[in-house]
Amino acid sequence: MAKSDIEIELDETHDVNARSWLVKANDAETDFPVQNLPFGVYRKAGTDDVFRGCIAIGDCVLDLAAADAATGPVLNDLASAGPSNWKSLRHKLFTLLTNDAHEKRVSKYLTPMSNVELGCPVDCRNYTDFYTSYYHAFNAGSLFRPDAPITPSFKWLPIAYHGRASSIVVSGEEVRRPWGQRVLPGSTDPEFGPSVWLDYEVELGLVMGQGNKMGSPISMEVAECNPPIYNLSFK
Repeated sequence: MAKSDIEIELDETHDVNARSWLVKANDAETDFPVQNLPFGVYRKAGTDDVFRGCIAIGDCVLDLAAADAATGPVLNDLASAGPSNWKSLRHKLFTLLTNDAHEKRVSKYLTPMSNVELGCPVDCRNYTDFYTSYYHAFNAGSLFRPDAPITPSFKWLPIAYHGRASSIVVSGEEVRRPWGQRVLPGSTDPEFGPSVWLDYEVELGLVMGQGNKMGSPISMEVAECNPPIYNLSFK
């Protein structure tokens, strides 16, 4: 599908002139004005409370209970509910945050971001990792296949492989060095221990809201026409 063929449906919730009764949401420096309502899960910092669905707005999070939306500790059910349900919830939240008549009732569902702890917004049981950067693939491939670091079809069909979902955590978690076999300089025998060097990558994650039947693909046309549930996490 050509980029010019992709049509993003805008409505009154994207109106740049819309303002919220929450003053911080109208700050020019905020990442979360009323036009951008990313979803996540939260609990009050320092507690063992069950995580609850929320959106970011201004410098606060708004519990989805304000919109009578039951999400549980993760947003899987909400993500699988489909575009019409996402849109309906977005419109309801937009109305609650822009209509002064709702301020008194909705305010009690707000919590300052400085007082919350974020959780992983979806239960990630599996994920597919795409190996799409040519330069990254070339550099990594050169270590193992110096004569042919890039597969012949790479530019037409980037490599995808199964990832380990159990390692997905939210920002701020401690990262433990992986353990495995290694041969230290001056030795001929391997030993078991933590990695000596630790590298990192920047990843972009996408959640496909509605799933597909096993073995059946999701076409690009459908993926473009049904946008994802905005952002499922926030800073």
